[in-house]
Amino acid sequence: MSDIQVLGGAVERSDEILTPAALAFVADLHARFADRRDELLAARAGRREEASRTGKLDFLAETREVRESDWRVATAPADLEDRRVEITGPTERKMAINALNSGAKVWLADLEDANTPHWTNVVSGQVNLFDAVRGTIAFTSPEGKSYALEPDGTPAVIVMRPRGWHLDERHLTFDGRRAVGALVDFGLYFFHNAKALLERASGPYFYLPKMESHLEARLWNDVFVRAQDALGVPYGTVRATVLIETIPAAFEMEEILYELRDHASGLNAGRWDYLFSIIKYFRDAGPDFVLPDRGDVTMTAPFMRAYTELLVRTCHKRGAFAMGGMAAFIPNRRDPEVTEKALGKVHEDKRREAGDGFDGSWVAHPDLVPICAEEFDAVLGERPNQLGRLREDVSVTAAQLLDVKATPGAATEAGLRAAVDVGVRYLASWLSGNGAAAIHNLMEDAATAEISRSQVWQWVRNAVVLDTGVKVTTSLVRDVLAATRAALAEAVPAEFLAPAVELFEQVALADEFPDFLTLPAYERI
Repeated sequence: MSDIQVLGGAVERSDEILTPAALAFVADLHARFADRRDELLAARAGRREEASRTGKLDFLAETREVRESDWRVATAPADLEDRRVEITGPTERKMAINALNSGAKVWLADLEDANTPHWTNVVSGQVNLFDAVRGTIAFTSPEGKSYALEPDGTPAVIVMRPRGWHLDERHLTFDGRRAVGALVDFGLYFFHNAKALLERASGPYFYLPKMESHLEARLWNDVFVRAQDALGVPYGTVRATVLIETIPAAFEMEEILYELRDHASGLNAGRWDYLFSIIKYFRDAGPDFVLPDRGDVTMTAPFMRAYTELLVRTCHKRGAFAMGGMAAFIPNRRDPEVTEKALGKVHEDKRREAGDGFDGSWVAHPDLVPICAEEFDAVLGERPNQLGRLREDVSVTAAQLLDVKATPGAATEAGLRAAVDVGVRYLASWLSGNGAAAIHNLMEDAATAEISRSQVWQWVRNAVVLDTGVKVTTSLVRDVLAATRAALAEAVPAEFLAPAVELFEQVALADEFPDFLTLPAYERI
């Protein structure tokens, strides 16, 4: 029996979540799988070094039989057959209620990038999910406004996203060792809710982030099998949708689905983290992998187009759902001109995804639900999805997935200043405990800051020359950081602004590139 220590402080109703039985369940998962998690994380480094040295990745020769053999993932449960609109957001109580009432088919209940791992958020998120599963979630604001599930509505189906494999949970230890954050999030949710969901004709559904290989998917599958067996839940009850948001995972889409095939539901095109992963993976592989301003890298860039088309083809070949990317715009009622222009782009983005064969897509705000629904309704009609559209016209090569240099656009001074500004703003929000930050009419999560700081790191290392003729140097970035700090002095509390600036400088300019900025950030909260 593990020595279980809860090091975090008391959180309202934490006694309902952190029960001895629940903690013992998580401890069992940790004892069985934490060492393998560590081995797989270590394997990531070697693969990245080889890819960076050669400037190449390729489909795996050793898994060719998986790609060429005939198999399909498990049939979707009834409440996951139609996923045309999914709304994403943290498990904060009011936002959870609004998401459940939004009219979206699915709520991605995010304990990962739209959350922060402050202990209060980790535990209260589980409390809110517990109530949401049972339909009892309610909230009254300090101003006296009440929020509850609509009595005659159909709430969105809950699909929970735990933390990625790389993150630990320092507030909970087993035999003196920090818990694996992914197993904490998954384990507590599954323990408390799996049977309750089944009683309500649903099930324990998950989005799995940040994976880099099919072996990491195999680990998740083993976790699912053990969890179901330990609680007497029927095999195959879990359904998992994997975010293909790292460049190595793009070369293993079929293998990832295969490893999870009895529990798989689909793949998602996680566009922002995917860009971050490409920069991170090939950050020192030379100028062919240097991207222009973030705003110039659209989904029509050749390498992004190859990625999304391969995802749709792969999913439908194997009977899995293909889920589109995020529409992050937040409508601004005080600026109707900006809002109208942005909503037009959302229409265009969702129309393209529906036309390409995606089965649904993501939005970050309830006001975007009708827009996404309209574009998918136009293509789907009465059908719940597009699984029958096989996209056999698509053929994607390794070279196309890596054709970063064909991306149109430029590196500009405005782009550099925007990267620093958004990165600092987001980090200040993250350090304060808010992982879903409204910045410049966009709902940003941790992927935003990752792109911002990794791009700055890459531009400095490659001596990129901006549109002004100025070379990007460490000194220039520090000057922009100083100007950004001064500009935000009145808008952002000093207790969060100062460490946000320090942290951005650390992760954007360090000689050794930190794999995830959330790792050093976690030690500051």
